[in-house]
Amino acid sequence: MTAAAVPQPRAENEPSAPAARGRRSSLAIALLAGALGAALVLLATSRKWAEGTASVAQGSLPQSANGDDITGLPGALAIVGLAALVAIFAVRRLGRGAVSALLALSGAGIVVSSALGATDKAALEEKASKVSGLTHSPIHDVAYTPWPWVAAAGGVLLLLAGVLALGYGRHWPAMSGRYERAGTAGTVGRARTRRGGPAPDPDRPEELWKALDRGEDPTRAPARQDAERGA
Repeated sequence: MTAAAVPQPRAENEPSAPAARGRRSSLAIALLAGALGAALVLLATSRKWAEGTASVAQGSLPQSANGDDITGLPGALAIVGLAALVAIFAVRRLGRGAVSALLALSGAGIVVSSALGATDKAALEEKASKVSGLTHSPIHDVAYTPWPWVAAAGGVLLLLAGVLALGYGRHWPAMSGRYERAGTAGTVGRARTRRGGPAPDPDRPEELWKALDRGEDPTRAPARQDAERGA
């Protein structure tokens, strides 16, 4: 009879399979929600949010205002949120928590400012005043479009990305550590090549070019170069 397989104990710091899937899912959802949310906000703020009619001496003139005319806050916060989403992977520990909070706050600010701008006609009145030449020119037949609420939906997505980053961000990978390790390994490898590598073969031009790229003189012996560097 064969002995029954004994299950190996899982390492203390090794996450279970459902936990690992949850972390990967949170990362994918946060990236998708953040990128889509910022794109929606930037698109919505470039569209018409309100329109109306200004009374002038010759009659009336139609006026319209884009989201950026009414409030520039959602577009600015979308750029901040997108930058924070990228910066999450470049920082660690407390820095990652601070950047995640900034991402969530950017999304919340977009929601609030977009909702306030959905019924704002100050930009239309300002345009009407320029057309009529009056300090306070009335605007009539004001109508609003759904674009402010599209911007608010984008803010909700950015807020969701920030909340996921706050909850799961400490488990996400970091770019800086990987690149630092790769850079350190490359530096050590180049140092070993300079110290222990053979002299380049003058009959092989590619070796001469590699020696020049490493800052070596291909016409001198390695031992002499090491002595000169030590001096």
